[in-house]
Amino acid sequence: MIPRAFWGPSLMVLAMACFASMDAASKWMIRDHSTAQLMWIRYGFYCFFVFILVRKQAVGAAMRTRRAWLQGSRALLATVEAAAFVLAFRYLPLADAHALGSASPLIVVALAGWILGEKVGWHRAAAVGAGFAGVLVIIRPGFSELSWPLLIPLTAAFMWALYQVMLRMCARTDHSDTTLLWSSVVGLVATTIVGPFYWTPMAAIDWVWMLVISILGAVAHLALTKAMQFGNASALQPYSYTLLIWVAVMGIVFYGDFPDGWTLLGAAIIVASGLYTWHRDRVDPSDAQEQPRLHGSSAHVVRSSR
Repeated sequence: MIPRAFWGPSLMVLAMACFASMDAASKWMIRDHSTAQLMWIRYGFYCFFVFILVRKQAVGAAMRTRRAWLQGSRALLATVEAAAFVLAFRYLPLADAHALGSASPLIVVALAGWILGEKVGWHRAAAVGAGFAGVLVIIRPGFSELSWPLLIPLTAAFMWALYQVMLRMCARTDHSDTTLLWSSVVGLVATTIVGPFYWTPMAAIDWVWMLVISILGAVAHLALTKAMQFGNASALQPYSYTLLIWVAVMGIVFYGDFPDGWTLLGAAIIVASGLYTWHRDRVDPSDAQEQPRLHGSSAHVVRSSR
């Protein structure tokens, strides 16, 4: 039997791989189309996938939640955060945007202790700091001046951190179906209000890319939602740094950018920080987390996106 401690980190790594792939494709698309248009199409596909995957039950029943305000706020925050990061790709290199966005795990640690009351021991805090150091080794950001585009991924980093904490709160009371449906409906409504005003014609290949982006987002969000059910937000943060490893891979696939020795060194530091946190969770469970309740754990597995 696979141990419970395996699932949270593994699902987080899978989510990061999908997010990196999605961001690389989004950077390609943002060259010729507006952020509002891309987000509108993305959420259109997203809703389609979600409604198919929850067809076995009434959508209205799946939407029921005891925390509607929290689900709505979380879904809207996810929409704005995703749009902000896509917008950043128009003005900044992919690696630079992710370097700034990598501040979010440190924010999560602070928010998880303050809002969720989760224990954040110095071992995990040190692991997160080490992971951030690995990020700096890989990216080696050398911004010559502070210009307004740099504020976009920084703002998105804070929103992403708050989103993950809110997702953890939702996972305590709601089934993942509910969370996914709220994400799709709120996101589609929000982007429909703005998207039509920034529409430009799209080639057939662009529609294919948007479908791929939507599928990647679907898998990423489901994996992240499930990961939060197997571990708390701060304990899983070191694993989110693997996003930078996947970004390096996407740089090779989409842009022909091969990682150098510094990238490999940084990746080793990131992986080491994640493995150390996993080790601490095993040898000292009190330094890890309370065991969260799983809602609908015996139900069918839903695959969808934010």
